[in-house]
Amino acid sequence: MDFSPFDESLLATCSGDETVKLWRLRDPESAQPSEAELTLHPGHGKLELVLFHPTSSGLLAVGATNSPLVWDTSRQDAPLAGTGTSTYNTLHKSFMCLSCTMRGREVRLWDSRKLSSSVSSASLGTANGHCLTDAPTRGVCAVPKLDLDVMSCEVVRVLQLTDSHIVPISYQVPRKVCHEFHADLYPDTVGATPAMSAGEWWQGGNKQMEKVSLNPDKRPKSQTTNQTAAKKEVQDMARGCSTSSSPLSTPSSSAAPTRSPSSTSGLSSGFLPSPSPSTKFRHIQGTVMHRDTHITNIRGLNLTTPGECDGFCANSKHVAVPLATSGGQIGVFERSKPGRQPDTNVPTFQNSVNVADLCWDPFDPHRLAVAGDDAKIRLWQVPEGGLVETLTEPDLILQGHTEKIYSIKFHPLASGLLVSSSYDLTVRLWNLDSGDQVKLLTGHEDQVFAMAWSPDGKLLATVCKDGKVRIYEPRKSATPVQEGPGPGGHRGARIVWVCEGKYLLVSGFNVQSERGLYLFSADSLSSGAVGNINVDVSPSILIPFYDPDTSVVILTGKGDTRVHIYEIVPESPYFVECSSFNTPEPHKGLAFLAKTECNVQDVEIAVALMLTKTTVEPVSFKVPRVKKEFFQDDVYPDTTICWEPALTAAAWLSGSNGEHKKMSLKPKDMIPVSEAPKEVPVKKYMPSSYYLEEKTDEQKKDELLSAMVAKLGNLDDPLPQEAFEGVDEDEWAKYLAQIVVMGVQVVGRAFARALQQEFAASQAAARARGTSGQQSAAASSITGMSLQEAQQILNISTLTPEEIQKNYEHLFKANDKSVGGSFYLQSKVVRAKERLEEELKIQPDQTQKQNTET
Repeated sequence: MDFSPFDESLLATCSGDETVKLWRLRDPESAQPSEAELTLHPGHGKLELVLFHPTSSGLLAVGATNSPLVWDTSRQDAPLAGTGTSTYNTLHKSFMCLSCTMRGREVRLWDSRKLSSSVSSASLGTANGHCLTDAPTRGVCAVPKLDLDVMSCEVVRVLQLTDSHIVPISYQVPRKVCHEFHADLYPDTVGATPAMSAGEWWQGGNKQMEKVSLNPDKRPKSQTTNQTAAKKEVQDMARGCSTSSSPLSTPSSSAAPTRSPSSTSGLSSGFLPSPSPSTKFRHIQGTVMHRDTHITNIRGLNLTTPGECDGFCANSKHVAVPLATSGGQIGVFERSKPGRQPDTNVPTFQNSVNVADLCWDPFDPHRLAVAGDDAKIRLWQVPEGGLVETLTEPDLILQGHTEKIYSIKFHPLASGLLVSSSYDLTVRLWNLDSGDQVKLLTGHEDQVFAMAWSPDGKLLATVCKDGKVRIYEPRKSATPVQEGPGPGGHRGARIVWVCEGKYLLVSGFNVQSERGLYLFSADSLSSGAVGNINVDVSPSILIPFYDPDTSVVILTGKGDTRVHIYEIVPESPYFVECSSFNTPEPHKGLAFLAKTECNVQDVEIAVALMLTKTTVEPVSFKVPRVKKEFFQDDVYPDTTICWEPALTAAAWLSGSNGEHKKMSLKPKDMIPVSEAPKEVPVKKYMPSSYYLEEKTDEQKKDELLSAMVAKLGNLDDPLPQEAFEGVDEDEWAKYLAQIVVMGVQVVGRAFARALQQEFAASQAAARARGTSGQQSAAASSITGMSLQEAQQILNISTLTPEEIQKNYEHLFKANDKSVGGSFYLQSKVVRAKERLEEELKIQPDQTQKQNTET
């Protein structure tokens, strides 16, 4: 079978009845056609393959037993040609072709103009890279270039066919700056508009298809569609399905795949990423804390806990880890006693049966609830000071479920309330003070994947294997008050309330087994997800932790090496991707601690414990900030005191509602960054190019020389060339030209030393000439001013030291900046004085020389 490269809905197939059928696929929400739109009868024996022409519309090659055939689909009577292999060879105008010899695991490259021998070959065992898949492969196909996620540096995506799934596999080129278009990875590719018709090709036409850019900014706006079309599940697969009604001989131009404006791109998704708004958490950093804080040498860890279980749980005092030993034992480790654990005799809770789920009481850090395979819930109490011996008798056993329990959750506000879900498709609410079942919730038609209490404790949300998300109000009704469609996949899911309880976040799978996030409005579940994002492809369920203070959700799965981080916003695009955290080896999960465990001086927003094969390691998530000496009150709003109950179980069951108190995380000795003293603005200096563009050449020359003289004058030790009295004018002109070309650069001691040798040579040249004119010219070059100009500036007609000093002092004070003058005019006065003083030195030397000659 083969899809037309110019019509996404046109599929050609050949079968054992020696016919070729062309199918016009319909919209995924509609029933697919039961009969082919066109049937061809080649009559040349068994058919092996079909192949659409890469540049001509309506042209189909059919590989038969006797000979290859070329059909124009608009003519059903007979093929265009089929009398020899020459016709088939001209179907593709390329000069190179590939062939695979599967028996020898070899790939060969052939020149179609000379088929006597291959040009090159390669063994499949010597590939530079490979991708390991979880299931046997029954077939693969490549996704078209126009469907690649170019903003994530995806260069190839293939679809893997297994026994029961179609799995996308994405290949990205690692780049430091992602989410940008890298033109060097994506040259222009062929578009989806045919270059010619079948008749034009048969008459000798050889037009090539026009190429299009893969840059999203350069694609036509008409190639994007609305959000409703983007939610169609098959549009992540096999180029999707259109409803084009054009004739088979003139297929419609293929539009680009639909893209949802409310969806952002995962690494292997078919969506283009939406522009992400700015977020203060984009560069969040995850770091494993020092080894001194680790709990190590944990032996016999249970690696087969159910998918509905988080794997382990922790609070401010203890860490509870299921062990693989018989009897469903649970090891309890003290957080205050990190380090290497003993090899044997570790005190445990003897649970008697395998552990299905476990969690700590949020209001009693010493009470642990454990659900077992025997449909019972056991409540254990850790003694003060820690567990020192193995306990076999729990404090309380809850019985009522008739089958194995899925998961358990404590109420977030009321003490002594616990909810559980079971294989008997019921959800039960327990009063731990009395040990009785107080509520029974029904309405689920399949396995309950996860449950979550709303922040105010009034509602309970569930996500089920039957593909539904439900909301219960347990005190008023045993049936759901709302329900709506959930994720399409049935491999597991988790649910959590976000955005102050206005939305539900579900992490699950789509029908292509891709992990993704789905956001639902708590007021209208029946409308479906308001936004979704594909994350990656992995078999484990993403377990979310949501921080209501920052609206950041941190997700990871059992056996993952990557922790995903997103900020959830209540408007499009809903998901703002932040920096992820990678671990050196696969971990078994994360358990997050209370907000008071965060070090606000180091701008920590979350602290978690990471479980590996033998250790429990603290992980810190920090927001990079410059002014850490201030309390970052924009990151730390008042947080809830979630470790204190707002009301009792009896009060809640009677209809009362409570609310957690809040507290500030600001230390007493820190000032909020919003109250930090404002810095005095630093005076900004315009770049030298700004001044150079608006000044004459003479002004540029003066300022460059002033900068050089100022630098040389600031040196502690005098330079040798400062004593030189004569240099060659040509030599100075050469260096002045170089300075002007290079621009205003810092001139320091290194520059002076570099010119020392040239100054010495210039001095020797000046002495050899021995003329006062040359000395005067050299002096003019040094100061950048002629004698006549200096006399005009200081208003001097007769050169005497007294008159020069007098006029200099007067003009220097008159041009001071404090009285309305300028530094530029003062520098002119200074250089004029220096020039005249140099002339005074030259004149006595000349007089003495004339007397000697006489």
